[in-house]
Amino acid sequence: MKNGVRRVSNVSTGDLFGGDLPNDQPSQFDAARPDHQKPLADRLRPRSLKDVLGQDHLLAADGPLGQMVETGAIVSHILWGPPGTGKTTIARLLATTGGHVFLSLSAIFSGVADLKKAFAQARDYARQGRSTLLFVDEIHRFNRAQQDGFLPFVEDGTIILVGATTENPSFELNAALLSRLHVFVLNRLDDHALNGLLARAEEALETSLPLTGDARQMMIDLADGDGRYLLNMVETLMAAPPRQALDVEALRERLKKRMPVYDKDRDGHYNLISALHKSLRGSDVDAALYYAARMLEAGEDPLYILRRLVRFASEDVGLADPQALAHTIAAREAYQLLGTPEGELALMQAVIYLATAPKSNAAYRAEKAARKSARETGSMMPPKHILNKPTELMKSLGYGEGYQYDHDREVAFSGQDYFPEAMPRAHFYQPTDRGNEQSLKARLARWEALRTERANNAPGPRNEPMFSREKE
Repeated sequence: MKNGVRRVSNVSTGDLFGGDLPNDQPSQFDAARPDHQKPLADRLRPRSLKDVLGQDHLLAADGPLGQMVETGAIVSHILWGPPGTGKTTIARLLATTGGHVFLSLSAIFSGVADLKKAFAQARDYARQGRSTLLFVDEIHRFNRAQQDGFLPFVEDGTIILVGATTENPSFELNAALLSRLHVFVLNRLDDHALNGLLARAEEALETSLPLTGDARQMMIDLADGDGRYLLNMVETLMAAPPRQALDVEALRERLKKRMPVYDKDRDGHYNLISALHKSLRGSDVDAALYYAARMLEAGEDPLYILRRLVRFASEDVGLADPQALAHTIAAREAYQLLGTPEGELALMQAVIYLATAPKSNAAYRAEKAARKSARETGSMMPPKHILNKPTELMKSLGYGEGYQYDHDREVAFSGQDYFPEAMPRAHFYQPTDRGNEQSLKARLARWEALRTERANNAPGPRNEPMFSREKE
Protein backbone atom coordinates (compact mmCIF):
# COMPACT_ATOMS: atom_id res chain seq x y z
CA MET A 1 0.00 0.00 0.00
CA LYS A 2 1.25 3.46 -0.94
CA ASN A 3 -0.39 6.83 -0.28
CA GLY A 4 -3.61 5.18 0.84
CA VAL A 5 -4.32 3.27 -2.36
CA ARG A 6 -4.60 -0.48 -2.14
CA ARG A 7 -6.07 -3.28 -4.22
CA VAL A 8 -7.59 -6.57 -3.11
CA SER A 9 -6.19 -9.75 -4.57
CA ASN A 10 -8.91 -10.31 -7.17
CA VAL A 11 -8.66 -6.86 -8.69
CA SER A 12 -9.75 -6.59 -12.27
CA THR A 13 -7.14 -5.39 -14.74
CA GLY A 14 -9.75 -2.90 -15.94
CA ASP A 15 -10.02 -1.21 -19.27
CA LEU A 16 -7.61 0.64 -21.47
CA PHE A 17 -7.45 3.60 -19.10
CA GLY A 18 -7.26 1.54 -15.88
CA GLY A 19 -4.38 -0.18 -14.15
CA ASP A 20 -1.50 0.62 -11.85
CA LEU A 21 -0.97 4.24 -10.95
CA PRO A 22 2.38 5.50 -9.72
CA ASN A 23 1.15 5.27 -6.13
CA ASP A 24 -0.74 2.00 -6.61
CA GLN A 25 0.51 -1.32 -5.28
CA PRO A 26 1.33 -3.46 -8.33
CA SER A 27 0.45 -7.13 -8.43
CA GLN A 28 3.18 -9.77 -8.50
CA PHE A 29 2.30 -10.47 -12.10
CA ASP A 30 2.71 -6.81 -13.06
CA ALA A 31 6.00 -6.58 -11.21
CA ALA A 32 7.33 -9.59 -13.07
CA ARG A 33 6.75 -8.02 -16.47
CA PRO A 34 9.04 -5.35 -17.89
CA ASP A 35 7.19 -2.42 -19.45
CA HIS A 36 7.96 -3.43 -23.01
CA GLN A 37 6.16 -6.76 -22.44
CA LYS A 38 2.97 -5.18 -21.16
CA PRO A 39 0.09 -4.64 -23.57
CA LEU A 40 0.07 -1.25 -25.24
CA ALA A 41 -3.24 -0.39 -23.59
CA ASP A 42 -1.65 -1.07 -20.21
CA ARG A 43 1.31 1.18 -20.94
CA LEU A 44 -0.86 4.08 -22.12
CA ARG A 45 -3.20 4.26 -19.15
CA PRO A 46 -3.62 7.87 -18.03
CA ARG A 47 -1.91 8.97 -14.85
CA SER A 48 -4.30 11.83 -14.11
CA LEU A 49 -7.91 12.72 -14.85
CA LYS A 50 -6.87 15.44 -17.28
CA ASP A 51 -5.27 12.76 -19.47
CA VAL A 52 -8.52 10.80 -19.88
CA LEU A 53 -9.78 11.24 -23.42
CA GLY A 54 -13.30 11.80 -24.64
CA GLN A 55 -15.11 12.39 -21.32
CA ASP A 56 -14.77 16.14 -20.82
CA HIS A 57 -18.51 16.45 -20.18
CA LEU A 58 -17.88 14.59 -16.90
CA LEU A 59 -14.31 15.48 -16.00
CA ALA A 60 -14.03 19.17 -16.94
CA ALA A 61 -14.01 21.68 -14.10
CA ASP A 62 -17.72 22.33 -14.59
CA GLY A 63 -18.58 18.63 -15.09
CA PRO A 64 -20.12 16.59 -12.27
CA LEU A 65 -17.03 14.47 -11.60
CA GLY A 66 -14.76 17.46 -12.02
CA GLN A 67 -16.74 19.31 -9.37
CA MET A 68 -16.55 16.29 -7.04
CA VAL A 69 -12.78 16.30 -7.34
CA GLU A 70 -12.66 20.07 -6.78
CA THR A 71 -14.73 19.86 -3.60
CA GLY A 72 -13.22 16.57 -2.42
CA ALA A 73 -16.71 15.10 -2.00
CA ILE A 74 -16.81 11.89 -4.03
CA VAL A 75 -20.27 10.29 -3.83
CA SER A 76 -21.38 6.80 -4.82
CA HIS A 77 -22.24 6.54 -8.49
CA ILE A 78 -22.52 4.39 -11.60
CA LEU A 79 -20.34 4.85 -14.67
CA TRP A 80 -22.40 3.68 -17.64
CA GLY A 81 -20.82 3.52 -21.07
CA PRO A 82 -19.56 1.36 -23.95
CA PRO A 83 -16.45 -0.81 -23.63
CA GLY A 84 -13.08 0.89 -23.77
CA THR A 85 -14.20 4.37 -22.74
CA GLY A 86 -12.37 4.75 -19.41
CA LYS A 87 -14.71 3.56 -16.68
CA THR A 88 -12.08 1.68 -14.66
CA THR A 89 -9.51 4.41 -15.03
CA ILE A 90 -11.83 7.14 -13.84
CA ALA A 91 -12.66 5.14 -10.72
CA ARG A 92 -8.98 4.56 -9.93
CA LEU A 93 -8.06 8.17 -10.49
CA LEU A 94 -10.96 9.40 -8.35
CA ALA A 95 -9.67 7.24 -5.52
CA THR A 96 -6.14 8.53 -5.92
CA THR A 97 -7.18 12.17 -6.24
CA GLY A 98 -9.42 11.95 -3.18
CA GLY A 99 -6.94 10.01 -1.06
CA HIS A 100 -9.28 7.04 -0.67
CA VAL A 101 -8.33 3.41 -0.25
CA PHE A 102 -9.11 1.72 -3.56
CA LEU A 103 -10.66 -1.75 -3.53
CA SER A 104 -11.72 -3.39 -6.77
CA LEU A 105 -14.01 -6.30 -7.59
CA SER A 106 -15.27 -7.81 -10.82
CA ALA A 107 -18.83 -9.07 -10.66
CA ILE A 108 -17.90 -11.74 -13.19
CA PHE A 109 -15.38 -13.41 -10.86
CA SER A 110 -16.69 -12.40 -7.43
CA GLY A 111 -19.34 -13.80 -5.14
CA VAL A 112 -20.81 -13.19 -1.71
CA ALA A 113 -17.57 -14.16 0.06
CA ASP A 114 -15.62 -11.55 -1.92
CA LEU A 115 -18.17 -8.88 -1.08
CA LYS A 116 -18.04 -9.71 2.62
CA LYS A 117 -14.25 -9.54 2.52
CA ALA A 118 -14.32 -6.13 0.82
CA PHE A 119 -16.90 -4.78 3.30
CA ALA A 120 -14.82 -6.06 6.24
CA GLN A 121 -11.70 -4.38 4.85
CA ALA A 122 -13.61 -1.13 4.37
CA ARG A 123 -14.78 -1.24 7.99
CA ASP A 124 -11.22 -1.78 9.16
CA TYR A 125 -10.08 1.28 7.19
CA ALA A 126 -13.01 3.29 8.56
CA ARG A 127 -11.82 2.54 12.12
CA GLN A 128 -8.49 3.99 11.07
CA GLY A 129 -10.26 7.13 9.88
CA ARG A 130 -9.77 6.33 6.20
CA SER A 131 -12.44 6.15 3.51
CA THR A 132 -12.75 3.38 0.93
CA LEU A 133 -13.75 3.63 -2.71
CA LEU A 134 -15.02 0.22 -3.80
CA PHE A 135 -15.01 -0.18 -7.56
CA VAL A 136 -17.25 -2.94 -8.96
CA ASP A 137 -16.73 -3.73 -12.62
CA GLU A 138 -19.71 -5.18 -14.54
CA ILE A 139 -21.90 -4.47 -11.51
CA HIS A 140 -25.03 -5.39 -13.46
CA ARG A 141 -23.94 -9.03 -13.36
CA PHE A 142 -24.57 -9.25 -9.61
CA ASN A 143 -27.97 -10.74 -8.84
CA ARG A 144 -30.70 -8.95 -6.88
CA ALA A 145 -29.64 -10.30 -3.48
CA GLN A 146 -25.99 -9.38 -4.07
CA GLN A 147 -26.97 -5.87 -5.16
CA ASP A 148 -29.10 -5.47 -2.04
CA GLY A 149 -26.01 -6.35 0.00
CA PHE A 150 -24.43 -3.00 -0.92
CA LEU A 151 -27.26 -0.93 0.57
CA PRO A 152 -26.28 -0.72 4.27
CA PHE A 153 -22.62 -0.04 3.49
CA VAL A 154 -23.48 2.72 1.01
CA GLU A 155 -26.01 4.27 3.38
CA ASP A 156 -23.72 4.37 6.44
CA GLY A 157 -20.73 5.62 4.43
CA THR A 158 -18.57 2.54 4.93
CA ILE A 159 -17.84 2.57 1.20
CA ILE A 160 -18.04 4.96 -1.70
CA LEU A 161 -19.46 2.63 -4.33
CA VAL A 162 -18.46 3.19 -7.94
CA GLY A 163 -20.00 0.67 -10.30
CA ALA A 164 -19.16 0.25 -13.97
CA THR A 165 -21.61 -1.17 -16.49
CA THR A 166 -22.13 -1.36 -20.22
CA GLU A 167 -25.85 -2.01 -19.72
CA ASN A 168 -28.71 0.38 -18.97
CA PRO A 169 -28.82 0.72 -15.16
CA SER A 170 -32.56 1.36 -15.29
CA PHE A 171 -33.08 -2.25 -16.36
CA GLU A 172 -30.12 -4.02 -14.75
CA LEU A 173 -29.87 -2.54 -11.24
CA ASN A 174 -32.31 -2.86 -8.37
CA ALA A 175 -34.43 0.22 -7.86
CA ALA A 176 -33.40 0.39 -4.18
CA LEU A 177 -29.69 0.49 -5.05
CA LEU A 178 -30.12 2.76 -8.06
CA SER A 179 -32.02 5.31 -5.95
CA ARG A 180 -28.90 5.76 -3.81
CA LEU A 181 -26.51 6.27 -6.72
CA HIS A 182 -25.84 8.98 -9.27
CA VAL A 183 -25.58 7.72 -12.86
CA PHE A 184 -22.95 9.25 -15.15
CA VAL A 185 -22.97 8.35 -18.85
CA LEU A 186 -19.65 7.97 -20.64
CA ASN A 187 -19.52 8.70 -24.35
CA ARG A 188 -18.09 6.36 -26.92
CA LEU A 189 -14.79 7.85 -28.01
CA ASP A 190 -15.18 10.13 -31.02
CA ASP A 191 -12.70 10.49 -33.87
CA HIS A 192 -10.86 13.31 -32.10
CA ALA A 193 -10.28 11.19 -29.00
CA LEU A 194 -9.27 8.12 -31.01
CA ASN A 195 -6.83 10.17 -33.09
CA GLY A 196 -5.34 11.44 -29.84
CA LEU A 197 -4.97 7.86 -28.66
CA LEU A 198 -3.19 6.88 -31.89
CA ALA A 199 -0.82 9.80 -31.40
CA ARG A 200 -0.01 8.55 -27.90
CA ALA A 201 0.59 5.06 -29.30
CA GLU A 202 3.01 6.42 -31.91
CA GLU A 203 4.84 8.35 -29.22
CA ALA A 204 5.14 5.26 -27.04
CA LEU A 205 6.27 3.12 -29.98
CA GLU A 206 8.61 5.86 -31.18
CA THR A 207 7.40 5.41 -34.76
CA SER A 208 4.62 6.47 -37.06
CA LEU A 209 1.99 3.91 -37.96
CA PRO A 210 2.58 2.53 -41.48
CA LEU A 211 -0.79 3.63 -42.83
CA THR A 212 -2.11 5.84 -45.58
CA GLY A 213 -4.50 8.59 -44.48
CA ASP A 214 -7.55 6.61 -45.57
CA ALA A 215 -6.32 3.47 -43.84
CA ARG A 216 -5.72 5.39 -40.63
CA GLN A 217 -9.32 6.62 -40.75
CA MET A 218 -10.55 3.11 -41.43
CA MET A 219 -8.78 1.87 -38.30
CA ILE A 220 -10.58 4.55 -36.29
CA ASP A 221 -13.88 3.54 -37.88
CA LEU A 222 -13.28 -0.11 -37.05
CA ALA A 223 -12.61 0.80 -33.42
CA ASP A 224 -16.25 1.91 -33.18
CA GLY A 225 -15.57 4.19 -30.22
CA ASP A 226 -13.60 1.57 -28.24
CA GLY A 227 -10.13 2.82 -27.33
CA ARG A 228 -8.93 -0.54 -26.04
CA TYR A 229 -9.83 -2.21 -29.31
CA LEU A 230 -8.04 0.51 -31.25
CA LEU A 231 -4.81 -0.09 -29.36
CA ASN A 232 -5.17 -3.84 -29.81
CA MET A 233 -5.34 -3.25 -33.57
CA VAL A 234 -2.20 -1.12 -33.34
CA GLU A 235 -0.40 -4.01 -31.62
CA THR A 236 -1.59 -6.43 -34.29
CA LEU A 237 -0.37 -4.09 -37.00
CA MET A 238 3.03 -3.53 -35.38
CA ALA A 239 3.65 -7.18 -34.53
CA ALA A 240 5.08 -7.50 -38.05
CA PRO A 241 5.42 -3.98 -39.48
CA PRO A 242 4.91 -3.85 -43.26
CA ARG A 243 7.67 -2.52 -45.47
CA GLN A 244 5.44 0.17 -46.90
CA ALA A 245 2.36 2.04 -45.79
CA LEU A 246 -0.82 -0.02 -45.95
CA ASP A 247 -3.81 1.24 -47.90
CA VAL A 248 -7.41 0.46 -46.97
CA GLU A 249 -7.57 -2.95 -48.66
CA ALA A 250 -4.23 -4.07 -47.27
CA LEU A 251 -5.20 -2.96 -43.77
CA ARG A 252 -8.53 -4.76 -43.99
CA GLU A 253 -6.72 -7.94 -44.98
CA ARG A 254 -4.23 -7.53 -42.11
CA LEU A 255 -6.83 -6.85 -39.43
CA LYS A 256 -9.73 -8.84 -40.83
CA LYS A 257 -13.23 -7.61 -40.03
CA ARG A 258 -14.55 -6.71 -36.62
CA MET A 259 -18.20 -7.44 -35.92
CA PRO A 260 -20.04 -4.38 -34.63
CA VAL A 261 -20.67 -4.24 -30.89
CA TYR A 262 -24.14 -5.71 -30.59
CA ASP A 263 -25.70 -7.93 -27.93
CA LYS A 264 -28.97 -9.37 -29.17
CA ASP A 265 -30.58 -9.39 -25.73
CA ARG A 266 -29.24 -6.08 -24.43
CA ASP A 267 -29.17 -2.35 -25.03
CA GLY A 268 -27.53 -2.39 -28.48
CA HIS A 269 -30.31 -4.62 -29.77
CA TYR A 270 -33.12 -2.44 -28.44
CA ASN A 271 -31.44 0.84 -29.35
CA LEU A 272 -31.09 -0.11 -33.01
CA ILE A 273 -34.59 -1.53 -33.42
CA SER A 274 -35.91 1.65 -31.79
CA ALA A 275 -33.83 3.76 -34.18
CA LEU A 276 -35.15 1.77 -37.14
CA HIS A 277 -38.77 2.14 -36.02
CA LYS A 278 -38.49 5.88 -35.44
CA SER A 279 -36.67 6.43 -38.74
CA LEU A 280 -39.52 4.66 -40.53
CA ARG A 281 -42.07 6.73 -38.64
CA GLY A 282 -40.18 9.87 -39.63
CA SER A 283 -40.23 8.80 -43.31
CA ASP A 284 -36.41 8.91 -43.46
CA VAL A 285 -35.82 6.08 -45.88
CA ASP A 286 -32.03 6.37 -45.86
CA ALA A 287 -31.73 6.32 -42.07
CA ALA A 288 -34.12 3.37 -41.92
CA LEU A 289 -32.02 1.45 -44.45
CA TYR A 290 -28.90 2.28 -42.45
CA TYR A 291 -30.23 0.93 -39.16
CA ALA A 292 -31.66 -2.18 -40.81
CA ALA A 293 -28.25 -2.77 -42.40
CA ARG A 294 -26.53 -2.23 -39.04
CA MET A 295 -28.65 -4.93 -37.48
CA LEU A 296 -28.15 -7.38 -40.33
CA GLU A 297 -24.39 -6.80 -40.37
CA ALA A 298 -24.27 -7.46 -36.63
CA GLY A 299 -25.97 -10.81 -37.08
CA GLU A 300 -29.52 -9.98 -36.02
CA ASP A 301 -32.18 -12.52 -36.99
CA PRO A 302 -33.93 -11.03 -40.05
CA LEU A 303 -37.22 -12.53 -38.86
CA TYR A 304 -37.01 -10.38 -35.72
CA ILE A 305 -36.70 -7.25 -37.91
CA LEU A 306 -39.52 -8.43 -40.15
CA ARG A 307 -41.83 -8.98 -37.19
CA ARG A 308 -41.23 -5.35 -36.18
CA LEU A 309 -41.94 -4.22 -39.75
CA VAL A 310 -45.26 -6.08 -39.75
CA ARG A 311 -46.14 -4.36 -36.49
CA PHE A 312 -45.10 -1.00 -37.92
CA ALA A 313 -47.34 -1.49 -40.95
CA SER A 314 -50.38 -1.59 -38.67
CA GLU A 315 -49.23 0.83 -35.99
CA ASP A 316 -47.75 3.67 -38.03
CA VAL A 317 -49.06 3.28 -41.59
CA GLY A 318 -52.40 1.65 -40.96
CA LEU A 319 -55.21 2.45 -43.36
CA ALA A 320 -53.36 5.38 -44.87
CA ASP A 321 -51.92 2.64 -47.08
CA PRO A 322 -53.70 -0.71 -46.57
CA GLN A 323 -51.15 -2.41 -48.81
CA ALA A 324 -48.34 -1.81 -46.30
CA LEU A 325 -49.37 -4.77 -44.18
CA ALA A 326 -49.64 -7.01 -47.23
CA HIS A 327 -46.20 -5.92 -48.42
CA THR A 328 -44.50 -6.64 -45.09
CA ILE A 329 -46.17 -10.04 -44.71
CA ALA A 330 -45.10 -10.86 -48.27
CA ALA A 331 -41.53 -9.80 -47.39
CA ARG A 332 -41.58 -12.12 -44.38
CA GLU A 333 -42.81 -15.00 -46.52
CA ALA A 334 -40.16 -14.23 -49.15
CA TYR A 335 -37.42 -14.35 -46.53
CA GLN A 336 -38.72 -17.65 -45.16
CA LEU A 337 -38.66 -19.02 -48.71
CA LEU A 338 -35.24 -17.71 -49.74
CA GLY A 339 -33.33 -17.38 -46.48
CA THR A 340 -30.09 -15.43 -46.08
CA PRO A 341 -28.74 -13.55 -47.95
CA GLU A 342 -31.21 -13.53 -50.87
CA GLY A 343 -34.28 -13.03 -48.71
CA GLU A 344 -32.79 -9.98 -47.02
CA LEU A 345 -33.47 -7.97 -50.17
CA ALA A 346 -37.20 -8.46 -49.57
CA LEU A 347 -36.69 -7.14 -46.03
CA MET A 348 -34.98 -4.02 -47.35
CA GLN A 349 -37.71 -3.57 -49.95
CA ALA A 350 -40.26 -3.60 -47.13
CA VAL A 351 -38.20 -1.00 -45.25
CA ILE A 352 -38.27 1.28 -48.30
CA TYR A 353 -42.02 0.75 -48.79
CA LEU A 354 -42.85 1.56 -45.16
CA ALA A 355 -40.55 4.58 -44.97
CA THR A 356 -42.08 6.12 -48.09
CA ALA A 357 -45.71 5.23 -47.31
CA PRO A 358 -48.19 7.82 -45.95
CA LYS A 359 -48.35 7.55 -42.17
CA SER A 360 -51.29 7.23 -39.81
CA ASN A 361 -51.56 5.86 -36.30
CA ALA A 362 -55.36 6.29 -36.32
CA ALA A 363 -55.93 2.52 -36.20
CA TYR A 364 -53.46 2.22 -33.31
CA ARG A 365 -55.18 5.02 -31.37
CA ALA A 366 -58.61 3.55 -32.18
CA GLU A 367 -57.55 0.20 -30.72
CA LYS A 368 -56.29 1.85 -27.51
CA ALA A 369 -59.43 3.94 -27.12
CA ALA A 370 -61.79 1.03 -27.81
CA ARG A 371 -60.01 -1.26 -25.34
CA LYS A 372 -60.05 1.46 -22.68
CA SER A 373 -63.78 1.90 -23.19
CA ALA A 374 -64.32 -1.87 -23.09
CA ARG A 375 -62.54 -2.06 -19.72
CA GLU A 376 -64.56 0.83 -18.31
CA THR A 377 -68.02 -0.28 -19.49
CA GLY A 378 -67.68 -3.85 -18.29
CA SER A 379 -70.32 -6.34 -19.44
CA MET A 380 -73.02 -4.18 -20.99
CA MET A 381 -75.35 -6.14 -23.25
CA PRO A 382 -75.53 -5.23 -26.94
CA PRO A 383 -78.90 -3.75 -27.91
CA LYS A 384 -81.56 -6.41 -28.39
CA HIS A 385 -82.30 -5.48 -31.98
CA ILE A 386 -78.91 -6.80 -33.16
CA LEU A 387 -79.07 -10.07 -31.20
CA ASN A 388 -79.95 -13.38 -32.84
CA LYS A 389 -83.15 -15.12 -31.75
CA PRO A 390 -82.70 -18.88 -32.25
CA THR A 391 -85.20 -19.80 -29.50
CA GLU A 392 -88.79 -18.83 -28.70
CA LEU A 393 -87.68 -17.45 -25.35
CA MET A 394 -85.24 -15.09 -27.06
CA LYS A 395 -87.98 -13.95 -29.44
CA SER A 396 -90.30 -13.30 -26.50
CA LEU A 397 -87.61 -11.18 -24.88
CA GLY A 398 -87.38 -8.97 -27.96
CA TYR A 399 -84.14 -10.29 -29.44
CA GLY A 400 -83.82 -9.15 -33.06
CA GLU A 401 -86.91 -6.97 -32.84
CA GLY A 402 -86.57 -3.80 -34.90
CA TYR A 403 -83.41 -4.80 -36.72
CA GLN A 404 -82.97 -3.02 -40.06
CA TYR A 405 -81.19 -4.85 -42.84
CA ASP A 406 -78.68 -2.34 -44.20
CA HIS A 407 -78.67 -3.69 -47.76
CA ASP A 408 -82.35 -2.85 -48.05
CA ARG A 409 -81.69 0.79 -47.28
CA GLU A 410 -80.47 3.61 -49.48
CA VAL A 411 -76.68 3.44 -50.00
CA ALA A 412 -76.81 0.20 -47.94
CA PHE A 413 -76.84 2.13 -44.68
CA SER A 414 -79.59 2.03 -42.05
CA GLY A 415 -78.07 4.39 -39.53
CA GLN A 416 -79.15 2.25 -36.58
CA ASP A 417 -77.31 2.48 -33.26
CA TYR A 418 -75.30 -0.63 -32.40
CA PHE A 419 -73.84 0.44 -29.06
CA PRO A 420 -75.28 -0.85 -25.75
CA GLU A 421 -78.38 1.11 -24.77
CA ALA A 422 -76.75 2.44 -21.60
CA MET A 423 -73.65 3.64 -23.44
CA PRO A 424 -73.45 6.92 -25.33
CA ARG A 425 -72.16 6.77 -28.88
CA ALA A 426 -68.35 6.89 -29.09
CA HIS A 427 -65.93 7.73 -31.92
CA PHE A 428 -62.74 5.69 -31.55
CA TYR A 429 -61.43 5.79 -35.11
CA GLN A 430 -60.38 9.27 -36.23
CA PRO A 431 -58.86 8.98 -39.72
CA THR A 432 -56.29 11.45 -40.93
CA ASP A 433 -56.19 13.41 -44.18
CA ARG A 434 -53.25 11.34 -45.42
CA GLY A 435 -53.26 8.67 -48.08
CA ASN A 436 -56.20 6.31 -48.30
CA GLU A 437 -57.59 7.61 -45.01
CA GLN A 438 -58.62 10.82 -46.72
CA SER A 439 -61.37 8.96 -48.58
CA LEU A 440 -62.24 6.95 -45.46
CA LYS A 441 -62.70 10.18 -43.52
CA ALA A 442 -65.11 11.51 -46.13
CA ARG A 443 -67.07 8.24 -46.15
CA LEU A 444 -67.40 8.20 -42.36
CA ALA A 445 -68.50 11.84 -42.34
CA ARG A 446 -71.23 11.03 -44.89
CA TRP A 447 -72.48 8.07 -42.83
CA GLU A 448 -72.50 10.20 -39.68
CA ALA A 449 -74.62 12.82 -41.43
CA LEU A 450 -77.06 10.13 -42.65
CA ARG A 451 -77.20 8.61 -39.17
CA THR A 452 -78.08 11.99 -37.67
CA GLU A 453 -80.65 12.73 -40.38
CA ARG A 454 -82.41 9.38 -40.01
CA ALA A 455 -82.32 9.54 -36.23
CA ASN A 456 -84.05 12.95 -36.42
CA ASN A 457 -86.66 11.84 -38.98
CA ALA A 458 -87.61 8.51 -37.40
CA PRO A 459 -89.21 7.66 -34.06
CA GLY A 460 -86.01 5.83 -33.23
CA PRO A 461 -83.55 3.47 -34.80
CA ARG A 462 -84.68 0.65 -32.59
CA ASN A 463 -88.38 0.76 -33.58
CA GLU A 464 -90.12 -1.61 -36.01
CA PRO A 465 -88.16 -2.40 -39.18
CA MET A 466 -88.86 -0.27 -42.21
CA PHE A 467 -88.96 -3.36 -44.41
CA SER A 468 -91.03 -6.50 -43.95
CA ARG A 469 -88.27 -9.07 -44.24
CA GLU A 470 -85.76 -9.57 -41.46
CA LYS A 471 -82.12 -10.35 -42.04
CA GLU A 472 -79.35 -11.26 -39.63
